[in-house]
Amino acid sequence: MTQLVAVDIGGTHARFAIATIADDGSIALGEPETLHTVDHASFQTAWEDFRDRRGGTLPRAVSMAIAGPVGGEVIRFTNNPWIIRPSLVKEKLDVDSYSIVNDFEAVAHAVARASEDQFIHLTGPDKPLAPTGRLSVLGPGTGLGVAHLYREPDGTYRVSATEGGHIDFAPLDQIDDAILARLRKRHTRVSVERVVAGPAISDIYQTLAAMEGKPLADEDDIAIWTRGQDGSDSLAAAAVDRFCMSLGSVAGDIALAQGGFGGVVIAGGLGYRIRETLLKSGFAERFKAKGRFQELMASIPVKLIVHPQPGLFGAAAAYASEHRKPAQ
Repeated sequence: MTQLVAVDIGGTHARFAIATIADDGSIALGEPETLHTVDHASFQTAWEDFRDRRGGTLPRAVSMAIAGPVGGEVIRFTNNPWIIRPSLVKEKLDVDSYSIVNDFEAVAHAVARASEDQFIHLTGPDKPLAPTGRLSVLGPGTGLGVAHLYREPDGTYRVSATEGGHIDFAPLDQIDDAILARLRKRHTRVSVERVVAGPAISDIYQTLAAMEGKPLADEDDIAIWTRGQDGSDSLAAAAVDRFCMSLGSVAGDIALAQGGFGGVVIAGGLGYRIRETLLKSGFAERFKAKGRFQELMASIPVKLIVHPQPGLFGAAAAYASEHRKPAQ
């Protein structure tokens, strides 16, 4: 049995939990604690805060899922001032071993390890994700995370983080054209992240309003999401449905590009919050609408992962993959 601290660090929150990896490779998470990044000058002080909350002692291993590029001598965060120097992790945190992975790489590890009851079926054949071969994982949040998962016949797997959220947006109809035209006024190049990440709902909403001759003041994207979900604003509801359609298009493109024919998984808190809308929207039709490959796309199971802490669970899974030999 191995114990470690699993950490999921974003721009706003740093989530911590004690994880236990059993001899058979199964992973259990303790109750997570969420700290606000603005309340701490550095990751080390946040770590010390969590350690104090746990009675002053922690396991001597850590795995960190980080919202940003990893692998360099200095890891910087996009939306908070913390930095992490991997060469100093053992000394600063007083641990014997560590893993550092991109946050969406961790989500792909969670997909690889999660049980079947941690997934909701969205479209395609209602069957489990393929036990071998390639799967695609993506999730809209503040940006669009994309990763690739390959399952080996012997039960092992490999994960690759990607920057698939930055491929070009491909319009399919006049409304998409109008959304692209609006975004091009601010961005020379419009990536899919500009259309299928949480903040994009504002541009979609404003585009639909302009098409109806109803110019509106810019407003908080959370308010639009709320009205689009609760039925109080038909234009906001149309914007949410358009978002879901575009997400379906992008998910299908990612599957084609990665060869994710064993399954596609939508992840992230936003995906979970709009799960009912996804099921009723044009997501499925857009996912399949790939011309000559429509039959192939219709054969791919598409799921939504509903694990409550995929980042923490995935961080622990990434540590197990790196540091522990498979059970014999």
